[in-house]
Amino acid sequence: MQMMEQKISFYTLGCRLNQSETAVVKNTFKVDGFKVVDFNQPADVVVINTCTVTENGDADTRRLVNKVNRLNPNAQIALIGCQAQVQKEKLTALPNVRWVVGNERKMDLLNVLNETKNATTPQVITPTIERKPFTIPVAGIDELHTRVNIKIQDGCDFFCTFCEIPYARGRARSRVFNDILKEAKSLIASGHKELVITGINVGTYKEENHEILDVINALEDYEGLERIRISSIEPTTIADDIITKMGTQSKLCRHLHIPLQSGDDTILKDMKRKYSVCEFSEFIEKAHQQVDDICIGTDVIVGYPGETDQQFENTYSLLKDLPIDYFHVFSYSPRYMAKTQNYTNTIDIKTIQHRSKILRDLSTRKRACFYNQLLGSIVPILFEQEKNGYWTGLTDHYARVYVKSNHNLQNQIRNVKLENIGEKGIIGSLIYVK
Repeated sequence: MQMMEQKISFYTLGCRLNQSETAVVKNTFKVDGFKVVDFNQPADVVVINTCTVTENGDADTRRLVNKVNRLNPNAQIALIGCQAQVQKEKLTALPNVRWVVGNERKMDLLNVLNETKNATTPQVITPTIERKPFTIPVAGIDELHTRVNIKIQDGCDFFCTFCEIPYARGRARSRVFNDILKEAKSLIASGHKELVITGINVGTYKEENHEILDVINALEDYEGLERIRISSIEPTTIADDIITKMGTQSKLCRHLHIPLQSGDDTILKDMKRKYSVCEFSEFIEKAHQQVDDICIGTDVIVGYPGETDQQFENTYSLLKDLPIDYFHVFSYSPRYMAKTQNYTNTIDIKTIQHRSKILRDLSTRKRACFYNQLLGSIVPILFEQEKNGYWTGLTDHYARVYVKSNHNLQNQIRNVKLENIGEKGIIGSLIYVK
């Protein structure tokens, strides 16, 4: 393989952690002389960072492989990440798949390709995932996005019955503290003004005597960094000090995404979640009371095996009554290594679709209510991109805002007056300093 002349493209499926890791892997190839091209352009190697949280993630991998073979039939395909870790036999059967690389070595993909360049058969590289503190080789500078993800943790020890992530990602482990700070400095120097702290179970971060709040406090001291956002975080792992800090004039965004999964205690117990409905509710209420204008989102699974009409109604009522501002609604799907794979009391697809629509409609209404509460206020917006004459960006509490402007607002933080609700977010106008 002649490295200097190789073209390579990347596609990321799934979560923010995958996005962060793709950015790192991409940059290792750039350093080595590969030319990184758009996914839709001809390439010698196409890398797909896979997801296996739901059946949709599995199907997306197959769809993308077919797309590559249709548009770029001479490309060699590398499937890396979670689905590669747990479904390697299925993936090697897909056409033109040359490498299937699990999570233990996907960050080392460049060396994997060099080591196997003379192989004549598909290479499956899915060693056991080691449980030890880790470092990351290069900064995940992301030229395509204003906000950037920074990985601090990987793996999970919770083993919820519906989830196979502990098998795909391994047991919980944390990134070396100083290595986080090293990457953060590079990301900030490259122009990123918002860092999103990410991992599989970020609240369990612990490396020597450092915890997640230590990461936040250290990042807050860096000049040039304007915002720190926490990605999805488990409710039982959020220290009171984090909520206290979020309620002060800090760089920590007033936004929490806290998975609920079900609003019924019987289902939560069967899921092996680590909280009751009452405990979850008390935490949400406390965060809402302590942090002005906090935006709280959640995840919920519809159609968990055996979910009755009453249990679904319990979930609906809880989401309706709690100060939760939006939900990501997932249809239950059996996972190969999850305990519920063996459950037989499945819910029919039409019932799942009906219940999902009810929750999504509720989420739409609740998000609109949250947006309405912000109208009339003047808030700083970190602008990301322009489309159809409107620049769009986010408030610190995760409200999407659109502003008409002829100026280039890319990666700028500007004060905006929030004026009315549009189809996809809040419409505002720039506040000009005289």
